[in-house]
Amino acid sequence: MKKILIANLWLFFFLSFLPAKAFSQKIYTIKVDSAITPVTANFIIYALHYVEEKRGKALIVQLDTPGGLVDSTREIVKEFLQSSIPIIVYVSPQGARAASAGVFIVLASHLAAMAPSTHLGAAHPVELTGKADSKMLEKIANDLASWAKSLAESKGRNPEFAELAVKKSKTLTEKEALSLKVVEIIAKDLEDLIQKAQGRKIKIKDQEITLELKGYPIEEIKEDLKTRFFKILANPNLVYFLLMLGLLGLYFELSHPGAIFPGVFGAICLILAFLGLSIIPMNYAGLALIFLAGLLFFLETQVSSHGLLTLGGIISLLLGSLLLFGNNPPSLKISLPFLISVVLTFATLFGGITYLAVKTLKKKPVSGKEGLIGKKGKALTSITKEGGKIFVEGEIWQAVSEEEIPKGSQVKIVEKEGFILKVKKL
Repeated sequence: MKKILIANLWLFFFLSFLPAKAFSQKIYTIKVDSAITPVTANFIIYALHYVEEKRGKALIVQLDTPGGLVDSTREIVKEFLQSSIPIIVYVSPQGARAASAGVFIVLASHLAAMAPSTHLGAAHPVELTGKADSKMLEKIANDLASWAKSLAESKGRNPEFAELAVKKSKTLTEKEALSLKVVEIIAKDLEDLIQKAQGRKIKIKDQEITLELKGYPIEEIKEDLKTRFFKILANPNLVYFLLMLGLLGLYFELSHPGAIFPGVFGAICLILAFLGLSIIPMNYAGLALIFLAGLLFFLETQVSSHGLLTLGGIISLLLGSLLLFGNNPPSLKISLPFLISVVLTFATLFGGITYLAVKTLKKKPVSGKEGLIGKKGKALTSITKEGGKIFVEGEIWQAVSEEEIPKGSQVKIVEKEGFILKVKKL
């Protein structure tokens, strides 16, 4: 027992002198390859907190984004500025970009890098906020330009570019960004990035530290199922398509009560669409116009408007579709070709239904009371006011006539009263 205790003490003494990298410290990476939305912001912030808890050596954010929302960008930048671990933003892979909101994320990093054939810039306020009118645009631009300059200055980067990226939508290639001191490294891959970042001095909360990254394992933090699900729902084209499918399902359920499947399917699509709409900023007037279009299409099947309700529905659908995400950044808008194709499809569908309905109304009745009037038949007996029999449409009917009609004469039905037909001689 004594020998075991001594051995354990020696082992503890030996391990205490091992370098930190012999333990579980790692370099963590995440990939951000979509628009900056609340979903993206939550994932980045989650990853940052996770790495802080694990006391990781650094967090490398591999960035490729067309831009996004200013509120989500502010949340990310705030967390970056308060981070206790080094954050390296790496615009990659080749061909990637850090546009709009991506510029602010790059500027807020402790170390910025770009892969060959990448670019960053064009942080125009319309692309970031999506809520500015012409009168407020200048104020928002000035506010964002000041914010960008402040971030650049605090990290020792080029404040002039930061201002021009907002006010003039200036963009830079990776070589231009390096020469203008907007980024510090051009690296072809992660290994090259770690090699070039080794030994560089950075400031974290006003304390200067030297990066020691060589020899540490790299671990990628994957998006969880929830994040991937909401990331998919943050696609405006998908949300719009689900909304249209939902309205179509409810339309068929209301038009054919008891079908069940269209109603259930439509309800599920609408719920998923509303989840997506809770993530992406939208225009409520546009949503109201789309629902109005659905109502007008349904009423067309219930009321004879000769196509007026369908025309109103098509106009309402087009306007609502254009307004729904109309104020958002380009990356969070519906693709115009996709929007037009959906509207044309619905216009064709409901226009066809309306055409068939109007055509049916104009047809002469072929059955029932109205179907017999005007038909021709043959008198099987003489027909008087007291009665007689005729043969019409393969059936024998009781018939009366104001004038006496001889047996065998051709007659025409002019009226039907119960099971008795009123006829006249041809």
